[in-house]
Order: sequence, then C-alpha cells, then structure tokens
Amino acid sequence: MAKKTTCPISRTDFRQRAKPVSVTINNIPLQADVKEFSTGSLGWYLNGKATIDVGGTPVSVQIGLNLTIVGSKELPSDEISNGHPASSHVVAG
Repeated sequence: MAKKTTCPISRTDFRQRAKPVSVTINNIPLQADVKEFSTGSLGWYLNGKATIDVGGTPVSVQIGLNLTIVGSKELPSDEISNGHPASSHVVAG
C-alpha cells in the first residue's frame, strides 16, 4: 500500500497566506480563488464559461477546475493557536 502524503501546511497558514492562482485556458487568463472545500480539503476553485474555436465554429464550454492540496483533508478541522481556537471563515447571514 502506498504511503499517505502528509500536508506540508497548516489550515491557519493556508488561510493567512494562500493567494489566488492564475490559470490560462486557450489563451484566456482566469483566476482560481482560494477555497476550503466542504470535504475539508484546501485548495483553489475556478468556475466559468469560455468560447473555444473548433474548426472555425465557436463552441461554448463550461469550465470547472479544482486544485486540491494533497493530504489537506486529513488536517485537523480547527487548530488551536496560543490556547485560542483559530478564526473561522463562517459568516452569519
């Protein structure tokens, strides 16, 4: 059985330091935003639409892209820093 990958970053470090990622698809510059997925994984997410030429015919495409940090799902959900729970990104509405 393959050895499980350990995530090299903490949730707190990710929340504080992760920046959007630039992605280019068919010469179209896009931005994948920082995301904490419902599964608990950390990474980046991009969703959108674009037009791609297929033999002279423009076709509309749906773009869905997840960049997931390997091993991040196994990180503790709430880390303790200096005796206080890490801040949450949940906003009451």
